[in-house]
Amino acid sequence: MPNLVRSFFFLIIHDYHGINGNVSLDRRSEIVQSPNRYELTLGTVDKSNNNSLSRGGDTGCYDLGSAEARARNNGHFGGSNGGALHTVDENMINNNYQNQPAATNGQTSGMGNGNSGTLRSIDEEMRKKKWPTDRAYFLAKELLMTERTYKKDLDVINTWFREELTPEDLENLQPLFQYFESMLEHHSVFLRDLEHRILLWEGRGGHDTHRIGDVMLKNMVVLPIYDEYVESHREILERLNDLYDNDEKFQHTYREFEQQKVCYLPISYFVLKPLHRLLHYELLLELLLAHYGEDHFDRTDCHGTLMMLTRTTEVIRRELTASENHSLLCEIQRDIDGYDGLVQPDRKLIRQGCLLKHSKRGLQQRMFFLFSDVLLYAVKSPVTQTFKVLGHVPVRSLLTENAEHNAFVIFGGQRAITVSAGTTVEKTLWLDELAKAANSLKYKPQTQLPIVSIKTCTSSEENLEACGLNSALVSQVAAKQPSPRNNTALHVCWHRGVTICLDDHLRSGRNQISGYLLRKFKNSSGWQKLWVVLTSFCLYFYKSYADDAALASLPLLGYTVGPPGIQDAVQKEYVFKLSFKNHTYFFRAESEHTYNRWMEVLRSATQIQESRSSPTINSNNLINNNTANNGSN
Repeated sequence: MPNLVRSFFFLIIHDYHGINGNVSLDRRSEIVQSPNRYELTLGTVDKSNNNSLSRGGDTGCYDLGSAEARARNNGHFGGSNGGALHTVDENMINNNYQNQPAATNGQTSGMGNGNSGTLRSIDEEMRKKKWPTDRAYFLAKELLMTERTYKKDLDVINTWFREELTPEDLENLQPLFQYFESMLEHHSVFLRDLEHRILLWEGRGGHDTHRIGDVMLKNMVVLPIYDEYVESHREILERLNDLYDNDEKFQHTYREFEQQKVCYLPISYFVLKPLHRLLHYELLLELLLAHYGEDHFDRTDCHGTLMMLTRTTEVIRRELTASENHSLLCEIQRDIDGYDGLVQPDRKLIRQGCLLKHSKRGLQQRMFFLFSDVLLYAVKSPVTQTFKVLGHVPVRSLLTENAEHNAFVIFGGQRAITVSAGTTVEKTLWLDELAKAANSLKYKPQTQLPIVSIKTCTSSEENLEACGLNSALVSQVAAKQPSPRNNTALHVCWHRGVTICLDDHLRSGRNQISGYLLRKFKNSSGWQKLWVVLTSFCLYFYKSYADDAALASLPLLGYTVGPPGIQDAVQKEYVFKLSFKNHTYFFRAESEHTYNRWMEVLRSATQIQESRSSPTINSNNLINNNTANNGSN
């Protein structure tokens, strides 16, 4: 069998034109638009700007939304007859809800004449007959949905970022754009193949089209490009960081681009997306093989694809921890003041998060960064929105002592810092990792910390004016560009009073998902259909997968996820609930499988803080990219 797979792989490398060969890739004319298609009218989004960003008209991009609407317009993904969408907590979304046709309203809301129950029963029966229910179908659809997001992520770098750079910058970053251009060209074809296969699966083809392994097997033609990229991506990350540190003009362009709505993640995160994508392919193939029986006609192709993919993903796993760590160090360096030279080859981020520092003035919120060789603590400036380093403790000389409740003492040199964690679980995590970090250096040769610049304060009250918080300096500091990334994990940790570690970041990179969800209106029974992307501990909401700019975002750190309770009075299937303090959101998936997958991935992004209850930390909430909360001193 391996010889047969390799032979087939050799053939498709030399002649690959998509799953259907040299056929027309634009099949949109085959799709009949549903007269009852679910439409949304945006009330607060700049439509002109959205149109300028949209590239949904690219040739060959199937509009599966119409197919979904045609198959489900009888109530499965319908709206409710309920007025306008109210402004919700945390400025999440402020749109207008467009009423559905009367027939749809009657079927979905359960209100109106006495025949609505019968209509729902008939519609449910029709839906079951027309719509695939096989687990393999939903896994293939997840592949399609996430592929749409991945292609757009490639486009952020290959098109949008490239357009902002000078010819000199393009020359310096030529390897990055060469790889991304090659991957984008291939994945455009692969995406069309996936869209066509899903359309056939949903009724246009016979039983032999109810498979995805053959499409994925042909996609393995791109593996040589990924093998080269895996070897080169670390050098690309380092080159980006060198240009950022040494070229002021490039730094300005870099920061300006990260403020654009299309760049919803830090640039370095996009550089790692190809590695995460192959790991997601591997996960979906493993789920498919676990679902298929030994004699399933799609099993051979899926198994062959997985065998090819495994050679590359094994290398990715060996490289990814160091690459994620390097990317995080670069991002932290750009978000802190008072400590230069943070990015070092042997330095590893262990944990970052909020602790309450005990002082003469009471408990004060501080951001702590535990690295393999140094512990930093900082406060967020209300002016610059960056973190000002107030002090540091070398890990080699670090000792800890337990105290009452959730408090503990950190000793380092001639300093003793008493802090309190939000929960006993967090306290245990900090104490364990501080001890492990100190023990790991005990028998290693001592080296001088490569510190270019550091401002150290003996306490959080001392020298705050020297640390950039003096009101007299506001006019000078205000000219500095504020951080646009207030929904990144670092800033959310500060505002929610939570903590995460490097392993949490690695797990977040592996657990990503995209697709349509229905989001319940806060003060009505209506539901709004949104394209939702989960990545980097955050949900991003779009009107459609074709949109380039997100309508809103919801950072998940600190949230809990689970099914709604009886008191929530949500009488729908496949609904999950996200809640943080008094903020609650309900989302509805299309099937039991989709519901379970979203719950699984959401738990990976929220379980870090599921048992958290911290009334002492003043945790503000971040939902909109424009929200900038200030930390207290």
